[in-house]
Amino acid sequence: MSKTIALSLAAVLLASVSGAGIAQSLKDEPIQPIEPAKVTNPGLVELGKKLYFDPRLSKSGFISCNSCHNLSMGGTDNLKTSIGDHWQKGPINAPTVLNSSMNLAQFWDGRAADLKAQAGGPIANPGEMAFTHELAVSVLQSIPGYVAEFKAVFGSDTVDIDQVTKAIAAFEETLVTPNSRFDKWLKGDKTALTAAEAEGYALFKDSGCVACHNGPAVGGNSFQKMGVVEPYTASSPAEGRVAVTKDEADRFNFKVPTLRNVELTYPYFHDGEAATLKQAVNTMGRIQLGKSFSDDENAKIVAFLKTLTGEQPSFPIPILPPSSDTTPRPTPFGM
Repeated sequence: MSKTIALSLAAVLLASVSGAGIAQSLKDEPIQPIEPAKVTNPGLVELGKKLYFDPRLSKSGFISCNSCHNLSMGGTDNLKTSIGDHWQKGPINAPTVLNSSMNLAQFWDGRAADLKAQAGGPIANPGEMAFTHELAVSVLQSIPGYVAEFKAVFGSDTVDIDQVTKAIAAFEETLVTPNSRFDKWLKGDKTALTAAEAEGYALFKDSGCVACHNGPAVGGNSFQKMGVVEPYTASSPAEGRVAVTKDEADRFNFKVPTLRNVELTYPYFHDGEAATLKQAVNTMGRIQLGKSFSDDENAKIVAFLKTLTGEQPSFPIPILPPSSDTTPRPTPFGM
């Protein structure tokens, strides 16, 4: 065997062993890396992107999906609770849309089974976009640019709410944030985290946080009671999962939020009461785990959480097709 062939075989064997080692180490971790989105229907995604940014799907012509789930702000609005039609203050904190396709269900109480089911809710909610599905469709049907695009994507001259929500969901499914420093660390780059950040991850695991915050999204895959060890006094009237199941055992059970990009998605909890990560970590330690973190422990856990920020969605802002003379005009606030 030549020296060149021997070296090549050694390199292949080393790569194979290394790959197997990384795969095994990932299996042993409670958190897995996020993979990039796979787009199978670019036309549908592009249509959904336009609808996501279009405020004409609201009664006022002022509110879009992006208003409460701002893609420049971690997919949230950074408010305790969102502002809706006629400046109404919502009852609950807006969860991030980033990586939301990984959730077991949508909304804090899980009342929507998937992103498609979720997409239609805010449009018809009187406290949010305050429209109806019928009026939203009539607006889109009156805009020649949209009619042509819907026909190109769906093969039909008519527009319906099923198509609208399918397109928005397809776009939202692309809003994943891979390649965080923590993902790189999981994949074998042990220089991706500092010593303090790695210690923070160890604390996060050893303290029991991973019992709820696990998987690729570091959460989003279960409902849990807010206040397991110590009752939580919320500033929101939201009752949790009981509103869906009508089972009293589900009172104050909420979907566990993803911790991906958590440094961007403040304030925290369903009522937005925790303004900072430091406050959120201390509160969760106390009411969920019965643990009081020292300032040093808290700082290390927060340092780890900030390594979960991944690559943010990046694309040109969509240019929306103009309204026609027959497009129903919005009803501005105060009228």
